[in-house]
Parts: sequence; structure tokens; C-alpha cells
Amino acid sequence: MTLATLSEVLQPALRNGYAVAGMVTLGWEDMRAYVAAAETEKCPVILQAGPSCREHTPLPILGKMFCHLAEEASVPVVAHLDHGYTYEECQTALDSGFTSLMFDGSRKPLNQNIDETARVAELAHSAGISCEGEIGFVGYSGGEQSNGTDPDEASTFVKDSGVDAMAISVGNVHLQQDQSGGLDEDRIAAIQAQTNVPLVIHGGSGVPAAQRKHLATTTNICKFNIGTELRMAFGAAVRTAINSTPDRFDRVQILRDTHDPMVAAARTVLRTMKGAST
Repeated sequence: MTLATLSEVLQPALRNGYAVAGMVTLGWEDMRAYVAAAETEKCPVILQAGPSCREHTPLPILGKMFCHLAEEASVPVVAHLDHGYTYEECQTALDSGFTSLMFDGSRKPLNQNIDETARVAELAHSAGISCEGEIGFVGYSGGEQSNGTDPDEASTFVKDSGVDAMAISVGNVHLQQDQSGGLDEDRIAAIQAQTNVPLVIHGGSGVPAAQRKHLATTTNICKFNIGTELRMAFGAAVRTAINSTPDRFDRVQILRDTHDPMVAAARTVLRTMKGAST
């Protein structure tokens, strides 16, 4: 069994100069492909259940799916709750077998964010699993605007919340469909100078692949969340499968044809984060 906590995969990344992909899952087809890709690339992978995934599939079911894949995998697999908004939701994820809880209090005032994140961190640590928090606010392409992470606030957040990893806002946005943007490396350096935990980039799909590679191997950014580019790859694979045989109606046959394209897309993502030791 290779079910791992977030700390168990991010601490080696921090020491050895690489990052681990937090791959946003929506169903069995993509999560299975992500693990297959990680096995081929011989690197760990973080399977993430975000809000839209949880709207479709209950956490207890997702926990069993993640754990089953981890038990069969030859590489470490983290079962990660992404953007948990309440203590109760985090408790449900813990009870469902998740090994990492991300509590998102980033829309709240600093002290409230710290207090609520610290409570979830205590819950996680008491069960022997990990906790990720967020300071600053990572916005959405075409939607809510970002609020960049203040390095001094980041330092306070790490010390007082007890998180194992910290998501930061440094020019990244969720749901970006191209890589035309880039991250503020000066702000990253300032945050890193005052903190000692692995740093996390949400909205990693919008970060140019070359910058991902650079930051993964030269900074404390140890986790990039990747969702949009993988969802786009899945959508393209489904359309190709349907259009290739328009009369076909068996969903198993159609979805089977998405596996190889999704493995290929996931391998491309994983390779942007590997260092010399991975």
C-alpha cells in the first residue's frame, strides 16, 4: 500500500528540489489515468477532490476510490481534500480515509483564517495526516480578483496555524485556459525568506511550463495544483471518442478511449515538475 500523507511527499520534494502535482480529479477515469501516469514517470502524485468533484460524488465514495488506487499503486499516492470550507467537511474527509486536508479560509480576515485553519491542522495532526492552508486569495479567471499574499502575513500564518504546506497568491489564478501569465518571483522569494514550509501554487495550469520547472527546482514551491489543462484534455478525448464513432452509445466504451490521452496529458504535467533526483 502506498497511501501517503501530504508531508510524506512534499518534505522530500523540499529537500531535493522538485515539486509534486496536485491533480484535480472529477471521476474514476481521470484519477485512474493520473496514477498510471505517475507510475510510468516513477514519481508521487496527489489526487485532489475539489468542490466540483464533491458535488458529483460524495466524499466517502471518493475516499474509497483514492485508497483503492493507492493500494494498487507502485508510487506514493496522497488522498487530498482540496478547498475544504468547513471543519465538518474536513472531518468527513478524514473519516473517509483522506490523508491530507486543505482548509480554505482565504476569503476571511487573517486572524479568523489562522484560528480556523489551526483547528483543522490540529484535527489532521491528531489523526497522523497533513494540513494545507491558504493565505492571500487566489482568484478566478474571468471572476473574483486575487489578493496577493503579504510576506509578513504569510510568516504569521505559518507560525500560528501549524500547517504543513501553504498555498500562496503570487499572480496565479484558477481556471486559466492558457499559459500566457506568469508568477511574481520577487514575491515568492520574499515569502520564502520568512517561511520554512512547502509552498503551493493553485491555478497551476496557467503557469508556463518552463516557469513551473524553474520554480519547482529552485524554490520552496513543492506543489502545483493542475486542473484546467487536464479537464480540457479530457473534454477533447471524449469528443474525439464520440466523433470517431457517432453511433456508439456505450459509455464504458467511450470512456475507455479517454484513458491513453489522459495518461499522456498527465505525464506531460508531471515532467514539468521533476528535478534531478526524480
